[in-house]
Amino acid sequence: MLSFRSHRRVRALALGTAVLASFPFATAAAAGDAAAGKIKAEPCMGCHAIEGYANAYPNYHVPRVGGQEPDYIVAALKAYAAGNRDHKTMQAQAATLSEQDMEDIAAYFTGMAK
Repeated sequence: MLSFRSHRRVRALALGTAVLASFPFATAAAAGDAAAGKIKAEPCMGCHAIEGYANAYPNYHVPRVGGQEPDYIVAALKAYAAGNRDHKTMQAQAATLSEQDMEDIAAYFTGMAK
């Protein structure tokens, strides 16, 4: 049986762990493997890593994703895969990715400079 003092320590540790886990940086950093993401992001680099790149047809700005929040990248990839974001190339690319692939790619891009 735990003593009153030990019980308080266990409760404090549990509370501290819960608080840390609620911060986005605590969970986002652990979600993906940036080294694996570097390999998986190769197809992305031709458009998303070129300064000032714009698609020829239809004409639109291609965003750089380096330094973007990992949760945003994963959510965007999931939306493309589900067809909820309208871009045929991105829909096709995202549809081939598992959730782990998306998290790895997000971890890689998050570590890049904006």
